[in-house]
Amino acid sequence: MATQPNKQATQACTNNSKVLRNLLFVVIAMFGFGFALVPLYDTFCSLTGLNGKTAGVAYSGTELQVDNNREIKVEFVTSLNESMPWEFKASQTSVIVHPGEPTKVGFYARNLTDKDITGQAIPSVAPGLAASYFKKTECFCFTQQTLKAGEEREMPVVFIVDPSIDEDIHEITLSYTFFIKPGSEDAQAANGIKHTIALSTPLSQF
Repeated sequence: MATQPNKQATQACTNNSKVLRNLLFVVIAMFGFGFALVPLYDTFCSLTGLNGKTAGVAYSGTELQVDNNREIKVEFVTSLNESMPWEFKASQTSVIVHPGEPTKVGFYARNLTDKDITGQAIPSVAPGLAASYFKKTECFCFTQQTLKAGEEREMPVVFIVDPSIDEDIHEITLSYTFFIKPGSEDAQAANGIKHTIALSTPLSQF
């Protein structure tokens, strides 16, 4: 008579083990998905431009047809990471461009310390949906920039707004934030400089 309860107990333990294994599998899968989510999100945003990220390499596609019937205002905003001891500005606050027309603008940077500093500029475009239509053929943001102690530099950006951009978009903001390269913080600390934001102000156009 005791056989039936033992079978039921054994079956219950088996079922509990299966449930536990399934839960463990779900936890491991969610953990792995969490790690994969960031690169997947970055890839998705890179393809769609939803978060304002632009391509990290120069545009080398076919020549685009200039649309002289449309004008788009492109504004420039610059900023610095809080530990970046540079001065960083756009040569002009904005330009008016025709879609498909290559446009060159300049940016100015100066190392405020007595140490060599290396930085990386991260671009962003607003509205985000315009990012995939903003083609850069030349940009200082493609590579790290090293400025020697007290050195100043003018850095060009050449871009094209794809004529296929939504006709409802009349203004685009191109933003750059310069981050200090890890290992260069010692130079910033030694000079006691804390420089956070440098808004775009007109300089001589190059």
